[in-house]
Amino acid sequence: MSYARKPRTERETALVERANRLIPTGLRSTSIRNELMFVVERALGARLWDASGNEYVDYLLGSGPMVLGHAHPAVVSAVRERLAGGTTYLILSEPPLELAQRIVELVPCAEQVLFQCSGTDATGYAVRIARAATGRTKVLKFEGAYHGMGEWSLMSNQWTHELADYPRAVPNSDGIPASVRGLTLIAPWNDLDAAVRIIEENHDDLACVIVEPLQRTFPPRPGFLAGLRDVTRALDIPFVFDEVVTGFRLALGGAQERYGVVPDLCALGKSISGGHPIGVLCGAERYMRFANPLRRFAGEPYVMASGTFSANPISATAGLACLAELEKPGVYERIQATGQRLMEGLRAAFDEVAIPVQVTGEPSCFEAWFTDQPVYDHRSSLAADVFKRMRFTELLLEHGVVKAHEKFFVSAAHGEGEIEHTLWAFRAAARALAADDEDTPCECW
Repeated sequence: MSYARKPRTERETALVERANRLIPTGLRSTSIRNELMFVVERALGARLWDASGNEYVDYLLGSGPMVLGHAHPAVVSAVRERLAGGTTYLILSEPPLELAQRIVELVPCAEQVLFQCSGTDATGYAVRIARAATGRTKVLKFEGAYHGMGEWSLMSNQWTHELADYPRAVPNSDGIPASVRGLTLIAPWNDLDAAVRIIEENHDDLACVIVEPLQRTFPPRPGFLAGLRDVTRALDIPFVFDEVVTGFRLALGGAQERYGVVPDLCALGKSISGGHPIGVLCGAERYMRFANPLRRFAGEPYVMASGTFSANPISATAGLACLAELEKPGVYERIQATGQRLMEGLRAAFDEVAIPVQVTGEPSCFEAWFTDQPVYDHRSSLAADVFKRMRFTELLLEHGVVKAHEKFFVSAAHGEGEIEHTLWAFRAAARALAADDEDTPCECW
């Protein structure tokens, strides 16, 4: 493999220009520098190639779903075989039924399962069911948490820089009615006393409390999730885990298994998608039953939960193939070991050049924050040097390593070659950042 960067070809230049002309969101690049933006040509395992032939070690992984790596042979084979039988029916078929059975067997909270097309769908239905079950309307989420693109979820997420007094919400997008802001309460992550106080003060209005159990890359402090579980159970408030990222990534049972706390409802999807659109809402029958359409005819509270491509047989087939691979012995141990080695190498690279860095998260999903202060929630992360972080991402890109804006995703496909190259890129980027600080040329590669 070669990671020496080639100049952009005329073909890719034309593709970039066309994207910027036709698509308002552009390329969704990990860099704001035009010369580093690229169009993906193909991907395989832990690597991808752009339309100019440049090769990258991939820690973006499609924003996390490719936990087995790109184009895994078992997933490709299963999907290819299934395609011959048609791609969607609306009426239920066997693959989603089999996948629902496996989810119930593996995910601690799952008694029943609903399929959607995205994580945004799954978290949205979780909130709607909670509102139907409780008759209450407000949602409590945690500052800095991302729960998709729903109107209530685009409040005080990871792009928020306005620090409002808790529990006031800050919209992250225009086009959201002002009334939505009043229905969303915000609590500080990893501060159990403050969160419990807000929950207790507002419990008469709270439809649910929703968390990312690993919030972005901020692990929960010991007892934090358990404390939230205790107070929500005592006040009969549905407790919702958004495990769209952590489900089947941290363990087969997700964060529920990893942290030992079981919610009432849980959103899943990415890590068993194999790159196909899927969202999953699962949970206790006492809540999931509100999606049963027979309730409408009985005059009982009912939540509509349907979509043309929900329970899609192709996505479900990919999910079954992914689960079969993840259940093989040693897969999670290998991902864990790879991520641990990368986290340690990242810290060591910046220790060598005396640049303070905090590496947070779990081995399969972590991030670097350029500060000498502890980072444990959204507000503490704002003390980090955002420009240094952006520069680090771009330096990695120049050296053939692509990551998400806010995290590294690790897959089972990252092997020794990818690891060694990444550790070298960490050291090269660290020396370049040190040279930037000294305003001197860097001759480190």
